[in-house]
Amino acid sequence: MPVGAKADSTTSSPATGGGKEQRVTKQRRAVSAALDELDDFVSTQELYRILQNQGVSVSLATAYRILQSLADEGLVDVLRNGDGEAVYRRCAVTGHHHHLLCRNCGKAVEVEAPAVETWAARTAAEHGFTEVAHTVEIFGLCPDCTARKAAGSL
Repeated sequence: MPVGAKADSTTSSPATGGGKEQRVTKQRRAVSAALDELDDFVSTQELYRILQNQGVSVSLATAYRILQSLADEGLVDVLRNGDGEAVYRRCAVTGHHHHLLCRNCGKAVEVEAPAVETWAARTAAEHGFTEVAHTVEIFGLCPDCTARKAAGSL
């Protein structure tokens, strides 16, 4: 936090392990508000550019720290895009879910997949694994990008 900056309030989150308190700074509120306005996953650098365009004073390093903190608290989903870069999104679904992601435009669709859950639990049990977690992301072209590709404009 910059010298002279002051936290406005704190919040405790059991998701951070041990109820670690997080300062709610104006930068954290700005990052959170920007995520609320976005429909698709965004990289830290893309979010940083959005904040800069809005006149928000936040460093790239601070944006990285805030996004990681939000992910650790379970307040945003984080995954790796096709290039291996971490991307973040505030999801509407609060429970465990998966995503369909467009390789071209980044559009994301949240999906529940009971068959995947059953398969993961069965596979883990067959191999004696416990306390398992999994991530399933499906990459492809969304309907709009598929249409643009068919029309030759992609």
